[in-house]
Order: sequence, then structure tokens, then C-alpha cells
Amino acid sequence: MNTFSDKVSFIWSVADLLRGPYKPNQYGKVILPLTVLRRLDCVLEPTREKVRTKAEELKRRGTPINNLEPVLNRAAMPPDWPKDRPFPLHNTSKFDFRSLAGDPNNIAKNLTHYIKSFSSTAREIIEYFGFAEHIEKLDKANRLYLVVSKFSSIDLHPATVSNVEMGYIFEELIRKFSEAANETAGDHFTPREVIRLIVNLLFTPDGEVLTRKGIVKTLFDPACGTGGMLSVAEEYLSELNPDARLEVFGQDYNPESYAICGSDMLIKGQNIDHIKFGDSFTDDGFPGERYDYMLANPPFGVEWKPEEDEIRKEHETLKMAGRFGAGLPRINDGSLLFLQHMISKMKPADRARDNGGTRIGVVFNGSPLFTGDAGSGESEIRRWIIENDWLETIVALPDELFYNTGIFTYVWIVSNRKEPRRRGKVQLINAVSFAQKMRKSLGNKRKEIGDGKDGKPDQVGAITRLYGEFTEGPHSKIFDNEDFGYRQITVERPLRLRFAVTPEGIAALRDSGPFKKLAEDADTKPKKRGRKAKAGSAAANEPSSPAPYAAANPAGDAIVGVLEGLPGQVWMDRADFLADLEAAFEASDATLSAPIRKAIVAAFGVRDENAAICLDKDGNPEPDPELRDYENVPLKEDILVYFDREVKPHVPDAWISTDEKHRDKKDGKVGIVGYEIPLTRHFYVYQPPRELAAIAADITGLEKDIVRMLAEVTR
Repeated sequence: MNTFSDKVSFIWSVADLLRGPYKPNQYGKVILPLTVLRRLDCVLEPTREKVRTKAEELKRRGTPINNLEPVLNRAAMPPDWPKDRPFPLHNTSKFDFRSLAGDPNNIAKNLTHYIKSFSSTAREIIEYFGFAEHIEKLDKANRLYLVVSKFSSIDLHPATVSNVEMGYIFEELIRKFSEAANETAGDHFTPREVIRLIVNLLFTPDGEVLTRKGIVKTLFDPACGTGGMLSVAEEYLSELNPDARLEVFGQDYNPESYAICGSDMLIKGQNIDHIKFGDSFTDDGFPGERYDYMLANPPFGVEWKPEEDEIRKEHETLKMAGRFGAGLPRINDGSLLFLQHMISKMKPADRARDNGGTRIGVVFNGSPLFTGDAGSGESEIRRWIIENDWLETIVALPDELFYNTGIFTYVWIVSNRKEPRRRGKVQLINAVSFAQKMRKSLGNKRKEIGDGKDGKPDQVGAITRLYGEFTEGPHSKIFDNEDFGYRQITVERPLRLRFAVTPEGIAALRDSGPFKKLAEDADTKPKKRGRKAKAGSAAANEPSSPAPYAAANPAGDAIVGVLEGLPGQVWMDRADFLADLEAAFEASDATLSAPIRKAIVAAFGVRDENAAICLDKDGNPEPDPELRDYENVPLKEDILVYFDREVKPHVPDAWISTDEKHRDKKDGKVGIVGYEIPLTRHFYVYQPPRELAAIAADITGLEKDIVRMLAEVTR
């Protein structure tokens, strides 16, 4: 087995042994922990006897248990392990995978003993797989010995399978298991070329700093999955500067992903305390911590309903002192919550000295770019980020890059320490064409961004150069921060009503709330229709049935009488109609209350553009809610200039509402401020429609093909 695909195929073939006791969607519960155990087994193999000997020696001396682990970890250290980095792992069992396979009658007991003999940190990580419950099940089904024997024959030692390749193996296995379970693999990992691109964009401006001798930086992923992003970032910095040290931190809520990531960090010598299990929103594993770099690929379009109570509580009580003070997105997509969580962990930046601060890279779908109107949670989050001058770059990636979805995705680069030339600016990069078709699809992943290796074009490098050059071109555009902002003004038009007393209007009035309330307030008991039958009569002897009631409404009847007595005319001015109405009521015994007056206007008024404008009590035009409209005015433009140019020529009687509810809550000015990033629109290239003759020729050709195929079917 000399290739990555061979190893994956071999491990996948072991999964076939589980058929029967396990369904395909359950294979990962067994195969993933066994793969991790075999990996750890191979790592410890060179020093296994040394550790056993040392453990026996310490036992004879009566060394306290608390002092055993550091000594045994040192004994387990591989020969090629860096001397300045403590080794965090050992196993004192007399068994390994090969000896486990040599005792089929006691395989369950021996495997359990083997797992319990790991150092405490490794044992705690393995427990997240929940594998203990499967040992007994496998043993009863006579499968445990078979799968352990199979695993004992594959070499997963780091000298044979590098840490990066091991990450690929885990990711491919997860993808296969997710497909078998009809689940989303995207919750677990990101294509490595996409990670490499993000890491390039994060580290490129800091090349001079990162090449310094002995430099130490920190990096955090709040949705780390199996740790792919952390691994690629660490690999990148190691290639750039072997003397550099990247301390990685991560958190994930999926137990299996956490266990894989944790074991991977153990083998690499990273501090396992830097990898936390739990929900980043409700159980922040690193409160108060700050990092030099952050990156993440949070799940696309996943609702945050389970965490809603705690998130809303933090938003409302802590406000901007908490993580989610800028705003809350709609409940069905928590992507921007992740970004706010990450921004809360940025280091303070000293722009005057051009140091400190943090750089963030995050993958989103298109929704965070434009979802949400002015004043919405999404818009307010975008506003907060852009007005603080944190948004540096957005890169539009090709579709069909990810394993679980074919949609277009976008990389956001956010930083509170922009280079001087980027301050007040945002760069948009259109890289949707920077990809090539894969020879073999992996789920929904049908394209890849070339990395310049194995004869592939260096598309990762090309996108990185577009970012680094920071110039305008076909694939790169540069904007001021304000270019993405606008004021949403409310455009009102006057209400115009004509009036006429009609049977339909009277029916509508009778059905109105105020009119019905007159009957309820009448304090008159309902009267039965018909006469009461005398005792002994034929009618009295018939079975009784509910008699219909007529609700008495003398006040309402009086009002209808007044209305029916009005002249049979059409009023084109509400003021004239109301004057005649009030005069008619004054000449009658009926009462015209304010609610009834309002109900009459609603029942008999009909919108008519030729009618006079309805005025309020102050003599100002009254707005028509049905004609209300909204205009988004760019922040750089005066709203009155825009209104006179874009609105007035079309609707001369319109005006801009200055009501308090139509003013921005933050600056108090007319128009609610909103932000959106219409990236696609900025790169749109007009394509003229095809000639009619060419379209007709295509249709003719299709018709001929259909006729030919029908002829073949009917032969």
C-alpha cells in the first residue's frame, strides 16, 4: 500500500466486515476509532519495550502515580522527536495490535486493557468515540477479532504516512461514511486546496515577521472538525520558516471530530489543552483568549435554534461588551455568529506602530454577503465590521469545490491591522473561473483549485498574487468602505379617495368591528322569530329545534338609515364627503362616534388617482400605505439630490418620510443605514443575446433529432 488511495481502500474494505451487525451508516463508529488506535499504536511501536521496562521499574520503586506520566512520556518519545518539545503519549500495556490479533479467545478483554493503558490525556480523547460499547457488540458478533487482525496489517507510522496524509485519510473516510449515512460531510472538513488558499491570504502580508528566528504565533479555529485547517496552517509556517512555532487552538461540538483532531494534535506534539470539546456559542472553551490568526469553515445555513436562548441573553444583557452585540442573524443561518465570535478574540492593534492585531479567514456561502434588509441583524453585523474598517478582502470561489454542496462559496479576510494601503478599502476578487475539473468526482466536489503540483496550474498562487498586488483588473476590484453602505429612505405618496354610498359599502360597514360592537353594547336581549306554540297543539308536540335569532342593533340601523339618506352622488374629496356626512348625522337622532366615522371611511372610500389628496388635521398630505415604497440611496450621495433625480420625475407628488421610525437608530438621520456586498454585480459582464437565426437553427436541429429518435422507437 504505497498510495493514499490504497490505504483508504484498505480501511474501507475492513468496514465490509461489519455488514450484518452494523448498517453502512454506522460503520464509522467502529472504523474511525480503530484507525486512530492503530495510528497511535504505530507511533509508539519504536519505544514500546522501553516504556514497559520503565513502567515495571517505577512500579518496583513505588513511584507515586502522579509522577509516572511525565517519566513514561519521556520514555515513549520517538528517536526523531524534537528534543525541545515534550512527548505527550505512552501506553504501558503488554499488548499491541499484532499481539491482540494473536489471542482471538480474549480479544475483547485484551483490547479493553490496551485502551485503558494509554496515558490519561490520550485515554480521555479516545473516550469521545464511545468505542467501549462497540467492543462487546463486535465480540458477540464474532467481528472484533477480524477487524483488529485486519488493522494490525496496515502500517500507519508517521514515517510511512505523514501527518498531512493521515489527515487526508481521515477526511476521505468521513466523506465515505457521511455519504453512506446520507449526511453532510461539510460539517467535518474543507478541501485542502481551499485551506491552503486561506492560509496564503492570512500569512502573505506577514512574510517578513513570520520568517524571523524563533517566532511564535497563535492560531484558532472555532469549528475545527478533524483539524484540517490547523494542520495545513502549521505545515505552511513550517515550510516558510522551520524555526517558527505555531501554537494551534480549536474547538468542535462533534465528539468523533474532536477525538480525531485531539489525537492528531497529540501525535504532532501540540498542547492537547488547546483543543476543546463543546459548542463555541454556548460553551466557549477559550473565554478571554486572543489570537494572532483565526480561520474557520462554519457549517453553511445551519440554524442556531438550539442555542437561541443563551445567544439572545448574551446579546441583550452584554450588548457590545459580549460577542454578539452587533446583531443577530436570522435563525436559520448562524454563519455570522461565528464571525462575531472570532472578532471577539482579536488582539488589540496598534496602527501607529503597525503591530499587534489579528487576521481572520472564514468560508461562507453567499448569504452573509447580502441577506437582510437595512436595520436587520445581518446588515447591522456587516455595518459593524465595515465601519470599523475590518473587512479586507472577499474572494469568490468556484462552485462544486466542496464535498457536500455544489454552491458558490466566498472567503472573507477580516483584520484589525490592515496594511496602510488597504485602510478604508475593501478588495473583491472574482476567482470563480480559477478551477479545473477533477478526473473523478468526490461527492459534490467536481472541481479543484490547482496548486501547481503534479502538472496542475498554480491557481492558488494566481489568486494569492491578485490579493497581494492589490490593483484593479478583470478579476480584482477595490472599493471604499462606504461603497457598500446605503440609506433606505421611505417614499410616501398621498392618499386619494372617492366616496359613494353603495350596497357593497353598507355590507362592509355592517361587518366591521365598531359596527358589531354597537350590537354588543345595546343591552337588548335577542328575540325569537315566530310565535310560541300553545300547549297541546300539534306544533307543541313536534320535536324542538334551535330557533334562529336576530341580533338587535337599533343604533346600527339608525346609522345605516342616515347613510342611505345621503344624496346618490360620488364625492371626489374626502373632506366634502365628511362634511355632508356630519351634517346628515346632526339632522338625525343617530350618533357619529370616532370609531364609526373611521369605519365608514374605510367601507366607502375607494382609491382613485383622480380624487383630491386627503389631508390630516394639520393640513398635510396623508400617506397612502399601499403606495409606500423604499429607495436605497448610496451613502456617498445626498438623499435629496438622489430623490429629485430618481423619484420626483416619475411620481411628482411623492415625499420622503421623516418619521422617527424611518430614521437610523445610530446617527438619527433620515433613512436607515444598511450594508450589503453585491460581489457578483460588480463583476457582471454583459452578454448580448444570440441572433434569432442561430436560435432558430438550433430549434430546427432539435426538431430533426426528435423526429429521428421517434422513428427509431416506432420501428
